[in-house]
Amino acid sequence: MSSSAADPEIVSAPGTAIGRSPFVRLNELLSDVAPGKPPIVLSLGEPQHPVPGFVAEILGSDIASLGRYPAGKGTPAFRTAAAQWLAGRYGVRMPDPETEILVLNGTREGLFLAAVAARRFVAPRRGTPAVLVPNPFYAVYPAGADAAGCETVFLPATRETGFLPDLDALDEALLARTVAFYLASPANPQGAVAELAYLSRLVSLARRHGFLVFADECYSEIYTREKPPGILEAAGEDFADVVVFQSLSKRSNLPGLRVGFAAGDERFLKTFLELRNVAAPTVPVPAQLVGAAAYADEAHVDENRRLYARKFEIAEEIVGTRYGWVRPAGGFYLWLDVSAHGGSEQATLALWREAGVKVLPGRYIARDRADGSNPGADFIRVAIVQDEETTAEALRRLVAVLG
Repeated sequence: MSSSAADPEIVSAPGTAIGRSPFVRLNELLSDVAPGKPPIVLSLGEPQHPVPGFVAEILGSDIASLGRYPAGKGTPAFRTAAAQWLAGRYGVRMPDPETEILVLNGTREGLFLAAVAARRFVAPRRGTPAVLVPNPFYAVYPAGADAAGCETVFLPATRETGFLPDLDALDEALLARTVAFYLASPANPQGAVAELAYLSRLVSLARRHGFLVFADECYSEIYTREKPPGILEAAGEDFADVVVFQSLSKRSNLPGLRVGFAAGDERFLKTFLELRNVAAPTVPVPAQLVGAAAYADEAHVDENRRLYARKFEIAEEIVGTRYGWVRPAGGFYLWLDVSAHGGSEQATLALWREAGVKVLPGRYIARDRADGSNPGADFIRVAIVQDEETTAEALRRLVAVLG
């Protein structure tokens, strides 16, 4: 393959895709450095907004169910609530709760095991089986590819490609051996949103070449202008070859509840459930009761989105256009170009040492390319998950240090 900026590159073979946790690396980077001011943590994408008010009562409403093992596929009530929400949110036909929805113990484990199930599900590949992953990426994608015994192909998702993988750069030989294509929209960390035309083209490629699209839409409800389209809209009436992963962590400020779901291709979900029944953690019934209530309520989601929109306004006031920043279409991260400040690790060190602000080096959530370059090396990821006052203070400190 050529080495142009848009071309995908294979930079890990089976057994080498799993990198070290970016947060472990961050802790090691800062371990001997004292924070210059009282710490403000903006490195972790962990929502800090209030938990919805209905959660506590619902959690305590069915304690007796904790004395039984939950069903692997999820309760009918949860699956129905998730299916109804998908239909209402995206204007698609309602997925069959019995065959096209599975509860997940958070989407991370679902995204991981999906690659293993996909390797079993797809027809034999022409060449070494491959899993395609955007670069930068969520660490569980290549981890899943590695567990499945697949080659991980990292697709540059840079400013030049609109922060999404360039579908034109995928050659026929690569597509013929692809098992699964992971796509996050809104993207983590850049906040880019894949338009419906992009998603439709990706679905067409998957159906032509016989691979699966794993659409990570965990940030779908955090946007500041227009609702991001979803993969099920691109799939049409038949959800073949596509699976959407959704979570309550970001949408409902419930990262500790560990509830999400997968929906889509019923043939794949049957294989997925067979694997999950022997390998995956099940979800407690009280947690699913909360999940069903959360998917039936939009008021707390609207308020959540308002809070993030306000913090993006604060970022526009304080950060402005510094560091090449433009307000993203979705998600809750600032993806800041700190190449003028020595790159991601040096900027992270300076912010912690001088300002007590903890951010995540972009290098730690991206993989080096064959030429040694890294699409995250010049960026830091800033998660605006704290309250407005804390966020404003952190961004003022950041600008004071980086200028």
